[in-house]
Amino acid sequence: MSEMRTDRSSPGDSNGNALDGSSPRADGPVRRPLVMAVVNVTPDSFSDGGRWFDAAAAVEHGLQLVAQGADILDVGGESTRPGAQRPSADEEARRVVPVVRELVAAGARVSVDTMRASVAEAAVAVGADIINDVSGALADPGMRDVAAASDATFVAMHWRGHSVDMQQHTAYDDIVTDVCRELAESVAALREAGVRDERLVVDPGFGFAKTAEQNWELLARMGEFDVDGLPVLWGTSRKSFLGVAGRTPQLIADGASVPPAARDAATAATSVLAAQHDAWGARVHDVPSTLAALDVVAAARGAVAPRSAGERVGGGRPR
Repeated sequence: MSEMRTDRSSPGDSNGNALDGSSPRADGPVRRPLVMAVVNVTPDSFSDGGRWFDAAAAVEHGLQLVAQGADILDVGGESTRPGAQRPSADEEARRVVPVVRELVAAGARVSVDTMRASVAEAAVAVGADIINDVSGALADPGMRDVAAASDATFVAMHWRGHSVDMQQHTAYDDIVTDVCRELAESVAALREAGVRDERLVVDPGFGFAKTAEQNWELLARMGEFDVDGLPVLWGTSRKSFLGVAGRTPQLIADGASVPPAARDAATAATSVLAAQHDAWGARVHDVPSTLAALDVVAAARGAVAPRSAGERVGGGRPR
């Protein structure tokens, strides 16, 4: 593994790649979405079944993801798969905080994936500089004050309820209009609490309180998705609606889906769409496949219309 940089204000990593998602070119960087890699410190994740539940294993996995090219590590201690039960706040912090501390000490840029203000505050205290709250600060209103008091980037996702019953809340008049409106309400509350726009990112919430058909429609209409021009994080990785993509004849005959760990090619395809829509970031489990897909888009764009080194996309890039 190459030595990691510890100067997080530096414009590049140890391989010469810009930490804001730029891909190097002789005539200047071409912007691409940031690759946010998932580090699940949970016993019941839908995608990796607790493989990294041990703190040491989670840290090792995170460092491997960085070596593969991840820009951000998103560390979470609560499974948000449909039907999942919540751990206590103390248990979630016990899982997450030591992993965040070790990864930050190793030079990684770390996000904490949590809906709890206390966990976010503890993670920021040991170096996390992104709070990724899938509830958009609706699950714990105290999160707004934590976000405002910190200098962390805050990712607000569209959310209608906890995992145990979220799939009971899938009624929409228009999937894009309703998601944008509800997210805008969450953003307004965050602004009122003092969170600055330059620290805000929004996430449409693929797979959360949405049917498979609604996820596909949302994906198809992401060109219409806009919440005050804020940057957008895409989180489609290994989601159940992608289980119909790439099915073998036998799976089709059996009426079965592609298993989660085999959905990385489909995920990479959605990462291409994210890049085409100038997303701020793509949250994924498998870094190499998405990084390759994003590099192809960046190279093709650079060959047609190279972007200047200072140009921003997706409404800006919170740091």
